Amino acid sequence: MPQRQAKPVISILGDSYSTFQGYIPEDNLSWYSTSPDRSRTDVDDVTQTWWWQLISEGGYILGKNDSYSGATVCYTGYRGEDYSDRSFITRLPRLGSPDILLIFGATNDSWARVPMGEFVYKNLTRGHYYEFRPALGKLLDGAKKMYPGTDVYFILNDGLSEAVADAVMKECKHFDIPVIVLSDIDKKAGHPTRRGMIQIKEQVLNALQAKSM
Repeated sequence: MPQRQAKPVISILGDSYSTFQGYIPEDNLSWYSTSPDRSRTDVDDVTQTWWWQLISEGGYILGKNDSYSGATVCYTGYRGEDYSDRSFITRLPRLGSPDILLIFGATNDSWARVPMGEFVYKNLTRGHYYEFRPALGKLLDGAKKMYPGTDVYFILNDGLSEAVADAVMKECKHFDIPVIVLSDIDKKAGHPTRRGMIQIKEQVLNALQAKSM
């Protein structure tokens, strides 16, 4: 009998867009739940999230979903607060052993207007991690080294500042990481609606399937 091909495992490192209460680490803040504020979202079931649909329709297995509402890539958060406890850099090691790693971030860095910094790759200090460009470089470099053999993708939200979007494109090119650039996502209170979740799923799934062909 022919051997069955194992399904690829997908892990997700994200922010509010990828949360759902009960499906992320217990201490992580979540935007989505079964009892949402209806003025903010119509998403009220985990099966409506982009990542659940992606896993289900794409024939994947969910590894780890370490998403944290409000989290920034860098250590700087809203109002200049220290977000080092929840930053993408800090959470990177917690993603198991995925075949595919989806990093869906930079939205809060754009919204919080964090310091941008310069493109720095050597002799990084902790201070660099409070700036977006060097922190993003640290994240992407870490993803490549920490998860060898894993296909790493960066999902880039639409509607972000030009500086943040440009930095993502340049840093991902530097580290040879494909960028899935989202477009025309339906949102409410800045977050994807049920329809927006479907749009994200479709755009991400199309990119993954195109790569595997």
